[in-house]
Amino acid sequence: MQTEFEAKILDIDVEEIISKLGVCGAKKIGEKLQKRFVYDFNPQKENSWIRLRTNGTNTTLAIKEIRNNNIDGTKELEINVDDFEKTNQFLGKLGYTANGYQENRRISYILDDVEIEIDFWPQIPPYLEIEAKSVAKVEAMIEKLGYNKSQSTSINTIEVYKNYGIDLKSIKELKFK
Repeated sequence: MQTEFEAKILDIDVEEIISKLGVCGAKKIGEKLQKRFVYDFNPQKENSWIRLRTNGTNTTLAIKEIRNNNIDGTKELEINVDDFEKTNQFLGKLGYTANGYQENRRISYILDDVEIEIDFWPQIPPYLEIEAKSVAKVEAMIEKLGYNKSQSTSINTIEVYKNYGIDLKSIKELKFK
């Protein structure tokens, strides 16, 4: 499994971030609606799950493992698949039933070989996600965008929702209205 090097900045001012990215010379990659199904392992594994996600262009199937809440605390094994609905059906035939369906909107940028995403999820404020090939690159981008490390977090989406008093695991269908 590969290590994800990722941090989030919660409660961002979207227009301010877009402006900063422009000043820094970031290249806008695009805007997409992401759809995902999330499944527990059978038998369940603590802090691990299966994710099927599509953005309308790319569809991936991944195993996610949270080892800790540090920038390098998530392990991921991801493969490309070509059909979101058929892969969901395939997993069903293997005995996996999705715990939930989730949507989010994402605006993607690249700067200094670092992926910068502005994420919009239902019921919570937008946040920034910074992913790179090392802890040092993530931390450098946090600073370049005018934040300090103490303003960042590497908690997963379930914990982000919990931060706002919402139990994401209890929501079967998380969609925009």
